[in-house]
Amino acid sequence: MSKVMISIDHPAWAHQFRHIIKLLNERGDEVRTLAIEKDGDTKLLDSFGIPYELSARSTGKNIIEKGFLFFAMCIDHTLHALRYKPDILIGRASPMMAVAAWISRKPHIIYEDTEVSKFSLRICKRLTTKIITPRTFLTNLGKCQERVDTYKELFYLHPSVFTPDKQVLRDVGFNPDEPYILVRFVAWNASHDIGKKGLDDAGKIALVKKLSQYGKVYVSAEGNVPEELKSHLLKTPYELIHHVLAFAKLVYSEGATMASEAVMLGTHALYVNVIKSGSTQEQSERFHLLYNFNEGEDRYDKATAKAIELLETPDLEEQGAQKLEKLLTEKVDINRYYLEEMDRLIKAGRKG
Repeated sequence: MSKVMISIDHPAWAHQFRHIIKLLNERGDEVRTLAIEKDGDTKLLDSFGIPYELSARSTGKNIIEKGFLFFAMCIDHTLHALRYKPDILIGRASPMMAVAAWISRKPHIIYEDTEVSKFSLRICKRLTTKIITPRTFLTNLGKCQERVDTYKELFYLHPSVFTPDKQVLRDVGFNPDEPYILVRFVAWNASHDIGKKGLDDAGKIALVKKLSQYGKVYVSAEGNVPEELKSHLLKTPYELIHHVLAFAKLVYSEGATMASEAVMLGTHALYVNVIKSGSTQEQSERFHLLYNFNEGEDRYDKATAKAIELLETPDLEEQGAQKLEKLLTEKVDINRYYLEEMDRLIKAGRKG
C-alpha cells in the first residue's frame, strides 16, 4: 500500500484527479487530499465523496494576497508532508506542493498544460521530479518534462471513465433534447489574468441575445452577471456540467478548460481569450473541433460570427462525433499512464 498526497486548488483539478483518487483507493492506497477553496472546488470534492483537509479559503484576490498565501501554504503543505510521510506527492503545478516534496525528500509528479502559469512552473521545474505535459505544450521545462500525446480533460472525460447521460439532466429538470448553447464567462481574477479583461456587461447581453436566435442560451459564469442575464444562468448541479456540455449545440467560452472539455465530448467550441495554449491550438488545427480567437480588439465579434456560421451548419453534431472519434484514436488514456509513472517513481524515489 502506498501513501499519496495531493492538493486541489481549482475546480478543474478536482475533475482532473477524481478518477486517479478513486483508482488509488480501489487498489488499497491511502490518499490525503489538501484543498484551497476556489470557485466551488470543495463543493465538487464533496459531491465526488472525496474527503479533504481545507488549507485555505481563498487563492488570493491580488498580488499581495497571493504572495502571502504562497508562503503560508508552503508551510502548511510541508508540515502535512512531514507528518503524513507520503510515498509520493501528485497533482498539478502547485509550487507549494513542489516545495513540500523537496523539503520532505519525496518524489513529486505533476501534469500541467497551462503555459501561462509561469511562477508555478518556474518553481516546479526546479523542485518537481517529473512534469508530464501535452505533446503540444509551448514551453520547454527541461529534463524533468515528458511530453505525452494527450489532454488533461481526458483524465475525466475519456470514454473509459465518463459516459454522457441525458437522463441525469432530466432528473434535475434540465431538458437536454431542446437545442441549446452554453456560454462561459470567467472572472479574470486568476494570477495569469492580471491586466486582462473580457466582455463588459453590454457585450455579454448583446452576445446572448444574438445566440438566442439559434436555441436556448445558458450562461455559466464566475462571479456576477448583469441582471438581464440572470434568467439564463445554468442551474444544474455543478458536477453535471459535462453532461450539459456533451449535448450542447455549441460552447462559447472565455475559459480554455471548458472549451477543451466540450471538444473531448465532440461538441464544437469557441475559445475567446488572449491567452494561448498548445492544446487549444492543436484542437483547432488537428481536430477542427475548437476555434481560437486570441488576438485583436474585435476577437469577440469574430467569434460571434463564427458561432452563427456553425449554428447554421445542418449536420454539426454528426461532424462533431466524427472528429471526436479521430481524436480518441490518437490520444493516450492518461489515467492509466499517470498511475504507471506514479508507481515507477515511488520505487525510484526523487531521482526517478
